[in-house]
Amino acid sequence: MSTDFHRIRRLPPYVFEEVNKIKARLRAEGTDIIDFGMGNPDMPTPQHIVDKLIETARDPKAGRYSASKGIPGLRKAMANYYGRRFGVKLNPDTEVIATLGSKEGFANLAQALTGPGDVIICPNPAYPIHAFGFIMAGGIIRHVPALSPEEYLSNISRAVKHSVPPPSVLILSYPSNPTAQWVDLDFYKDAIALAKKHDLLVISDVAYGEIYFDNNPPPSVLQVDGAKDIAVEVNSLSKTYAMAGWRVGMVVGNSRICSALARVKSYLDYGAYTPVQVAAATALNGPQDCVDEIRAIYKSRRDTLIKSMKGAGWDIPNPPASMFAWAKIPEQYREAGSMLFSRLLIEEAGVAVAPGIGFGEYGEGYVRIGLVENEHRIRQAARNVKKFIANADSILAKAHNKMEQA
Repeated sequence: MSTDFHRIRRLPPYVFEEVNKIKARLRAEGTDIIDFGMGNPDMPTPQHIVDKLIETARDPKAGRYSASKGIPGLRKAMANYYGRRFGVKLNPDTEVIATLGSKEGFANLAQALTGPGDVIICPNPAYPIHAFGFIMAGGIIRHVPALSPEEYLSNISRAVKHSVPPPSVLILSYPSNPTAQWVDLDFYKDAIALAKKHDLLVISDVAYGEIYFDNNPPPSVLQVDGAKDIAVEVNSLSKTYAMAGWRVGMVVGNSRICSALARVKSYLDYGAYTPVQVAAATALNGPQDCVDEIRAIYKSRRDTLIKSMKGAGWDIPNPPASMFAWAKIPEQYREAGSMLFSRLLIEEAGVAVAPGIGFGEYGEGYVRIGLVENEHRIRQAARNVKKFIANADSILAKAHNKMEQA
């Protein structure tokens, strides 16, 4: 009997696992690791949200099955948020689905929309679920280079022309994970026009839409006239309210796509624990000072990272949004590639980052740095990196000797 299951054969080994194993080994040995590798918010969930969870959990009925597409109060809160933030009117009954985080929403959208052999246009580099959600659903990914939004947009028509069968879905993701790119509304207008021209559905991931730094709130694709004819947007409370482990997201927009997702979800889950959904509605409906405070923390960390790493000899572009910085490997380590660089950085400097190759072939030569450590730890990381860069020749020579002997 074959030990490889059909869907598993389509999934490569998890690229980040090598760095994670080294991280776990070094920590077990007592090494202090400054961990920028995972986009896992380290701030506490605002207290009024936690209080609502506790209050609701005391209800004896709270432990019953919930609603797969989300309780009405949460879907209404999500629709109201889109009205306030983007000026987009949504029907909470037909155009809003609450999901178990944006990742689950994206993966189940892929299940709802994809048949075997369907072609999907996906940016590269990209967050892995953007491609592999569709791969697990039987789709074929047409990777389009996306080291800038302009590069991605300019290559979409070419990708359509050279794809057989024609693509059915276009994926957008801004602010971008991993590249931290930001786009304005004109970008979405052009993207929707292209999608309509080529008969494509659009899935836009805006999970980092509230993490921005320069008075530049990211727009929604749904602000474009006629976008709801073909598009849905995937959003999340994870970063906005430091609620990553709560697993609350949403898919909003085109009613036909939302209906398809609701049907798929009805077979797979009963929705999040009801007190979690009630608390999530409280987050969306309540005071938003906490969002401003979380945003300010990320901005302070971003500024500290850019300044301190520059002093260490590593020029990192200033990200306009998201909780990440996307950086070229320092010149001294450029030929090592992102995997070896990331491994050496954690082993020799005690600093963990995510290798760019883990986000697609066009991510090679880069690493993603999460703004998930405080300013003191960021400055300590910069001091470690300065020594790491200064000793590049000896570190690389030792690594190459080790590989030759293995």
